[in-house]
Amino acid sequence: MTQTTVSTYCRLCEPLCGMVATVEDGRLVSLRADDEHPLSRGYACPKGLAFPEVQHDPDRVLHPLRRVPGGAPGDFEQVSWEEALDDIAARLRTLVDTHGGGSVGQFFGNPVGFNITGTLWAGALMSALGTGHQYSVGSQDINSRYVASKLLYGSISQVPFPDLRGTDLLLVLGANPLVSRASGVRAPRVKEHLSAIVAGGGRVVVVDPRRSETARAFEHVSIEPDGDAYLLASLIQVLDEEGLVDGEAVARQAVGAETLLAAVAPFTPEATATRTGIEPGVVRALARDLAAAPRAAVYGRTGTCLGQHATLVSVLIDALALVTGNLDREGGVLLGQAVVPFEETAERAGRLTYDAQRSRIGGFPDVMGTWPAAIMADEITTPGEGQLRALFVLAGNPVLSSVDGPGLAAALEQLDLMVALDLYVNETNRHADYVLPATTWLEREDVPFAIVASSPWPHVQHTPAVLEPAGEARQEWEVFDEIARRAGISLFLPAWAATLTRPLRALARRAGARTTPWTLVDLLLRTGPHGDRFGLRRGGLSLKRLRAERHGVMLPPASGGRLAEVVRHPHGKVDLAPGQLAAEWDRLRSALEVETDPAYPLKMIGLREMRSQNSWMHNSPTLMKGRNRRHTARIHPDDAAEAGVADGDLVRIRSAVGVIETVAQLTDEVRRGTIACPHGWGHDAGWSVANAAGGANTNELASARVEDVEFLAGMARLNGIPVRLEAAVGAVG
Repeated sequence: MTQTTVSTYCRLCEPLCGMVATVEDGRLVSLRADDEHPLSRGYACPKGLAFPEVQHDPDRVLHPLRRVPGGAPGDFEQVSWEEALDDIAARLRTLVDTHGGGSVGQFFGNPVGFNITGTLWAGALMSALGTGHQYSVGSQDINSRYVASKLLYGSISQVPFPDLRGTDLLLVLGANPLVSRASGVRAPRVKEHLSAIVAGGGRVVVVDPRRSETARAFEHVSIEPDGDAYLLASLIQVLDEEGLVDGEAVARQAVGAETLLAAVAPFTPEATATRTGIEPGVVRALARDLAAAPRAAVYGRTGTCLGQHATLVSVLIDALALVTGNLDREGGVLLGQAVVPFEETAERAGRLTYDAQRSRIGGFPDVMGTWPAAIMADEITTPGEGQLRALFVLAGNPVLSSVDGPGLAAALEQLDLMVALDLYVNETNRHADYVLPATTWLEREDVPFAIVASSPWPHVQHTPAVLEPAGEARQEWEVFDEIARRAGISLFLPAWAATLTRPLRALARRAGARTTPWTLVDLLLRTGPHGDRFGLRRGGLSLKRLRAERHGVMLPPASGGRLAEVVRHPHGKVDLAPGQLAAEWDRLRSALEVETDPAYPLKMIGLREMRSQNSWMHNSPTLMKGRNRRHTARIHPDDAAEAGVADGDLVRIRSAVGVIETVAQLTDEVRRGTIACPHGWGHDAGWSVANAAGGANTNELASARVEDVEFLAGMARLNGIPVRLEAAVGAVG
């Protein structure tokens, strides 16, 4: 018996916590938090610790699966890789020859953001095909933040983050970092960092319709669902009215301030009170506190990205930081610097686009080459030039994670070809022609990329593959590389990288090196801001160095003063009044007087759970253990009484486009008029534990109609959905 331990890191969410895997005769026997990891220091969440159950899950896909000819969704038979790859490549070649590369598309899920090689090669295939049909979870998550950065800074890949090391006042909107682990900012021990702010005499103020875990631990300001745009506009209005705007910072850093201040003028705390549900005095006091704090930071995440005015809200978060003098300064809001800068490189080459093309359905602007997932079904079912006919799905489940899941499921059946790479047969890929077995994050070499930049404590770590791939699982990049080769599609490097690294590519060819994603990663790492410049910078980074550092490398701490190198506008300053927002301001003003629809008097919001990870961790027996581990709707007792609902009853929640049934959980943690439900439930596919857990897919209440999708970033409205509550027949024990 041979036993080894391997230092690695978790790739379930942004903290990337250090883990130690114990392997015995090639099999994972335990996974524990790494006490020696410089950032997480012995912390890991329940999801990471339970991952061995995913690794060894009997429901996991371990061999290529092909849909049985004429079979129903989910009716698969095992085939060889040779059969699968030959057939996929031949059918792809026929589609491209007949309808063009623009008939092929891709959807990628959240795990792709933690898989650098899969990201690069999946993107390379779509780039080689020249297709605009790319979709992702970003339109249900973060794309509005990216678009806000494009409008403000001219840099779409920039995600500003709060400096948790020394702020005196942290304002948190639409986020629950004690559960989400601070999405958008890498801070593994986030509770410790937030508590340190308070221990040092500072404050953490959480704005949320629900008294979330984070709100309970700190100061809570209860707000009406989807009221963030009104609150932020009112805060800036108060600062202007009371002469509290930092004029020096505005003059130095921004253009368009006069237009912004004129836009917020009608949004006094008194005028917005019905939209925010917050007493005007509370809003005024908060504005004064932000102005008076020596250092203040504003942080918003998923909740602020999924409302009717998602892009405007993200713009206003940064604008509030700027007008209080807290943008691009320590203790305030900082700007990141990538370590493996392929996004920045692509942006400089003009490949990371915004509004460079418009979607066939709805005319939405592209966001980094992707369309809103909400229109994917219509793109499949609407005939004409550019119709989506083939779809690759990489680690995604849009039937649960996007809107109108039933409509999308029906549309997927009309595709000429659908191929999925995943760990499970899920609610989406059960409609595929092929489900191909992918590796887990323990079965592949990796280096983190985007999230490294969004941290007060930059750190980069390489991990080897801890385990050999189980069964016949293969790495995604290898599968895409092989499909492209067999289909006769040239797939050397993404076009932007091929252009920028031509001299280095020539050197690699002369050395006889095979081009793999790691060729590109090493080139970008070594020529990036912390790279060794091929030996010219002593102590710089290279892939060789990272492979030798067991716990990675701590980089120079994040600091202020980066705005000039981040901003890509010709005038060199932050644009507080981009023209694209004019229509948004008109909509916000007109909505001030709109009455609530009496047919749908309540509003539904989402929430995160510590033992769930979107739609794909419900098959772990450990994570699903416990009497209370079931899907529920958190409902205020007064709203429940009006609907004739008791705690534990089966209830029906109805929107204008859908209806779900779930269990009532009566609690005053939600404000009156609000229902809070976790997303990602309602399974009916190839995972036995998840299926048995029951629950409802709350996204079926969200609209996929073009007019209901936020236009600037194509965001689905998943927060503040107008609903009504009804008692259903029977009760659930």
